Amino acid sequence: MTAGATAAEHPGDEPSALPRPSSAGAWLLAARPKTLTAAVVPVAVGTACAQAAGSVAILPALAALFGAIGIQIGTNFANDVFDYEKGADTEDRLGPTRAVQAGLLSPAQMRLGMLVSFGLSAALGVYLIAVGGWPIVVIGVLSILSGIAYTGGPFPLGYNGLGDIFVMIFFGFVAVMGTTWVQLHEITTLSVYASIPIGALATAILVVNNLRDRNTDARVGKRTLAVRFGRRAAIVEYATLSSAAFAVPPLLVALGLAGWPVLAPLATAPLALVYALRVARLEGEDLNPLLGATAKLLLLYGLLFSIGLAFGSPSGLPSLLSSLPP
Repeated sequence: MTAGATAAEHPGDEPSALPRPSSAGAWLLAARPKTLTAAVVPVAVGTACAQAAGSVAILPALAALFGAIGIQIGTNFANDVFDYEKGADTEDRLGPTRAVQAGLLSPAQMRLGMLVSFGLSAALGVYLIAVGGWPIVVIGVLSILSGIAYTGGPFPLGYNGLGDIFVMIFFGFVAVMGTTWVQLHEITTLSVYASIPIGALATAILVVNNLRDRNTDARVGKRTLAVRFGRRAAIVEYATLSSAAFAVPPLLVALGLAGWPVLAPLATAPLALVYALRVARLEGEDLNPLLGATAKLLLLYGLLFSIGLAFGSPSGLPSLLSSLPP
């Protein structure tokens, strides 16, 4: 099972009209579907690393995918209710609508949804434990506990400046390497390096979110890195994370860990540069489109990176085809 966490608020544009309270639309809004790319991409990259090693296991990969999505949704639900109860989500909120704050779902409903989402992921985890052994127990338990502790509990990670580290670890290293593990029963050197750009871009989404909200967060005691170190530091962090992501593919080629197809994500570098420049000059609600843009950058980068990793070795294509059911 891969890790789930909130890499950002619901990136993208707000719907023109809010759904009815307690409706399916309210639950969909609370699930924040645009954030789910941050759960899907690490699984794709981890599977590509398994492919590069010559062995893709389709069923464990799918179980990891849906387990990651379930944990991501559960974490989104947890953030919705806990941020509301801590006073971080008010009518002054700059970001997209939160379901509990807007009265679309009650705190009790949101807690139930959180438990159901985590429970479904845990059920998939039983299968993954049978496939991957005790490391999956550790990954699954830590993923769920961390998803709750991001904004809940006595020491919420997101309120104490640890959100960025949390996202980097769980969306990068744990998610990518965990997906590789359930298919190969080992962590390859390639999967370690491949974790870096995915975690970095997922963290960059969070940086935009925290940069936008730094003033309102400061008023309620939410001490994100953007609050602690200020706007300039957040801008530098965003640029550094993006630069790290684009440094990894050439490094993989230089180290002989992947072939030239792994350079495909470099095609998205101009987009990353444009986004970094916009992050540096925009403030407040004007940063909302950059949340969606950075999430889409992660998706596009991850797709190209996965293809490059999977087919960047001589054994790539035959191994992938032989892994598919007849």
